[in-house]
Amino acid sequence: MQGSCPHNPEATMSYSPLLPMPGANTVEEQRARWERKRCRTAKELLETEHRYLEQLYLVVTFFVTILKAKGTLKPAVMETIFGTLESIYSASQVLSFHLERGNLGLGLENFCQKLELYGYYAENFEQANKTLMEQLRKNKSFRRFKKLQETRPQFQGRKLEDLLPLPLQRLQQYKHFLRDLLENTSPSNAEYQKLAKAAKSVSEVSQWVQDIVRTRENLLELHRVQKLLKGQKTQVVAPGRWYIREGWLLVVPSKGEELKRRLFFLFSDIFISAKPCHPLHLVNSDKFACTAVYPLHQCVVNKVFGHTQGDGGLLSLSFPYKTLLLMSTDQQDINDWYQSLTTAVRKLKA
Repeated sequence: MQGSCPHNPEATMSYSPLLPMPGANTVEEQRARWERKRCRTAKELLETEHRYLEQLYLVVTFFVTILKAKGTLKPAVMETIFGTLESIYSASQVLSFHLERGNLGLGLENFCQKLELYGYYAENFEQANKTLMEQLRKNKSFRRFKKLQETRPQFQGRKLEDLLPLPLQRLQQYKHFLRDLLENTSPSNAEYQKLAKAAKSVSEVSQWVQDIVRTRENLLELHRVQKLLKGQKTQVVAPGRWYIREGWLLVVPSKGEELKRRLFFLFSDIFISAKPCHPLHLVNSDKFACTAVYPLHQCVVNKVFGHTQGDGGLLSLSFPYKTLLLMSTDQQDINDWYQSLTTAVRKLKA
C-alpha cells in the first residue's frame, strides 16, 4: 500500500548540513504513520466490539435465555425470531478476547470461520420480523414480557426491534475496519496475510448479505407493480425478473392521432405500457390497465432526436411486429430512459 498516506511536509521543512537530506527518512516516517493509523483502527475496532457485545448481551440474556426458561414461546418460534444470534454473540466474545490481548491476526482468522452465521442471519431476517410482529399480535404473555424487559435501565429506551438488526450493521463496520487495517499494514508484517484473508472473507459475506437485501427489495417492487395493475392477466412477479424503473412517456401514434400519455414499467426482460383506469370505477379507480407487454430480447432502441440540448426527445423501440415511438418534453428524462433501455437490452442479449 505504498503511498496510501499523504506525505507529511513538516518532516522535511528545514534541515542543516549535519542532518540527512530531505526524503531520507520518508520510508521510516511512512511506516510510523501506518503503524499509528493501524493502532488507532485496532483500538477503535476493540472499543466498538465491546459496545456491540453489550447490546447483543441484552438480547441474549434478557430475551433468549429467559424466554427459553419460561417457555413463553415455542422453540420453533424462538429459532425463527432470534436465528443465529446466540452463536454470533459467542463468536464476538472470542474475537473480543483476542483483540484485548493484541492478537489481531489470529482473532480475525478465527472469527472468519464463523462469518457464515451473519449470512444465515440475513437470510432469516425478514421472516424473523414477520414472526415477531405476529407473536406481538397474538401472544399476550409475550407482548407483556417484551414490554417489561424493555423498561429495564440497561435498555436505555431501546426496543427489541432496534437491537435485532445490529449484526447486519456490524458486518458493514467490520468491512471498513478490515480495509483500513489492511491499508495500514506493511506486506512484510507477519499479520498481513491473515488480515488480507479476513478482509476478503468479510467482503464476500457482506456481498452475500447485500444480494439478499437487493433480492428482497426487488421482490417488493415486483409485488407493488403487480398490485398497481388491475386483474391478474399480466404476470409481473416471475423468477429472475428485476425491476429497473417506471415513469410517464408520450406515445406518438403512427397515424395523425393525438399523443397518448402512458405509464411505462421497465424490467430486466419486459417493458410494460399501462393507462389509468376510470377514476369513477368502483374497484379499480386507483389502478392501471395494462395496454401492452413488449419482450426486450426482440427490441432495438434508437434515439430519434434528443442528441443535442433542447426540449425533450424521441425514442424509437423496434420490435418484430411493431415500432414504438416514445416522447418526453424533458431532455434528461429521455436520456435516462435511453440509457436504461439500452443497458437492459444489452444485458439480456449478452
